[in-house]
Amino acid sequence: MRGMYTRIPAASASAGLTPPAGRLSSRERVLTALDHREPDRVPYDFGGTFVTGSHHVAYRRLRDHLGLSADVDMADVRLGLAWVGRDVRDLLGVDTGIVATQPPDPASWHLEVRDAGEYLELTDEYGMDWRQPKDAGLYFDLHRSPLADAQTPQDVARHPWPDPTDPHRFMRLRADCERVVFEEQRASACKGIIPGTLEVSLWMRGFERFFMDLVLDPGMAGAILDKALEIKLRYWETVFGHIGDILDVVYDADDYGSQTAPLIAPDLWRKMIKPRISELYAFVHTNSRAKVFLHSDGAIRSLIPDLIEAGVDALNPIQFTAEGMDIVELKREFGREIAFWGGGVDTQKVLPWGTPQEVRDQVRRNVDLLMPGGGYVFATVHNVQADVPPENLVAMVEALHEVGVYR
Repeated sequence: MRGMYTRIPAASASAGLTPPAGRLSSRERVLTALDHREPDRVPYDFGGTFVTGSHHVAYRRLRDHLGLSADVDMADVRLGLAWVGRDVRDLLGVDTGIVATQPPDPASWHLEVRDAGEYLELTDEYGMDWRQPKDAGLYFDLHRSPLADAQTPQDVARHPWPDPTDPHRFMRLRADCERVVFEEQRASACKGIIPGTLEVSLWMRGFERFFMDLVLDPGMAGAILDKALEIKLRYWETVFGHIGDILDVVYDADDYGSQTAPLIAPDLWRKMIKPRISELYAFVHTNSRAKVFLHSDGAIRSLIPDLIEAGVDALNPIQFTAEGMDIVELKREFGREIAFWGGGVDTQKVLPWGTPQEVRDQVRRNVDLLMPGGGYVFATVHNVQADVPPENLVAMVEALHEVGVYR
């Protein structure tokens, strides 16, 4: 029954979840795959980014199921996202480790969640208001866009944007990255300060207004996009000054697709978005050894050649249930030029509502199709949602370990 689970002792869980012995370290495994070579086994990412983790409700259930303590730290309050602890990553054979600017906030601003009667509310450092229903709410949804009433690009410039180079953000960055790379020997992935260039523009302006700006007022749209790019460039320049020599993956998250098509016409995307992300990813490749990981949901097949040209090394989440996103065709057409990071199991229907056997079957099929020749890192299609039972997560990992070995 959905939502029901059986707690099992950690010892028996470990016996069934221990990955096959390998000749490579986790870091070597990920980097080999990203270089389009076959490692010893398919690398596994769980919690290495903010788009390959788990909602805290599902994560608490998983920890209990594995016989671990219920202590959970939040990685992102707005997303309801948990930090995936080292004990879970060790037990499940996870090959990635997240490196976040810790503490993530500038010295002059701190996140505060407010009780507003029916809702919990917060205002982020960009001035966006978010709220979550107190009764069974799982996420904070956008409530107010601070640039909704802006009239000119000068209004955009006058907005109190955060300082991406505030030293307080980077106090423990080097130590955190060294822990992941040298102590844990996992691949290091670092999150950005701001969501994707298009996504944050939609949030700051409001979806309807910004979509209209792209066509009717490209000067206004360009001003917001350029400000997002500026913040990203200044942030990554500072990050690379701290860890550019040992950082493995820079991850960016922007949503370009719906279930059936790109959110905006491809030609318009190429005019307004592609030049800006191309500049950003060229900066990453010039100033660090890191690979560029881009998260973009939905039906984006028509944009993949452009993403390759823009400098994307690894594409996530490979939403194979969206229109045109068949993994057989994607692997055949693009598998030599871009790595696939995700695509392991459908998180909309199969992982939350399927049986453990249905989860195993889909994982076996997808991994078998995506792993040949390397260029593949296993992850769920976006974060594990709150209603995913732990039995299905265990079945997923067991299936990966069974089929994901290069021979």
